[in-house]
Amino acid sequence: MAYDNKCMVTCTDNDKVAEAEVDNFREKDSLTIFLATNKIHMKYNGSVYVGNQFGYEFTTPGPEIFHVREGRR
Repeated sequence: MAYDNKCMVTCTDNDKVAEAEVDNFREKDSLTIFLATNKIHMKYNGSVYVGNQFGYEFTTPGPEIFHVREGRR
């Protein structure tokens, strides 16, 4: 399994959407992103990843996941 190194993040306080760099990703558990050089840790709540920083709440569905098949077909 591989995942994209970028994801779209929404600030729920003002509905602004930005692209963030994915640092550490554990599917359906947690996600760490860099948004404007700031590190934000996010936890999975059953449907999206949620994190708080600078007095704002951020959400993301997470990075796109690629299922890589190895070996012969």
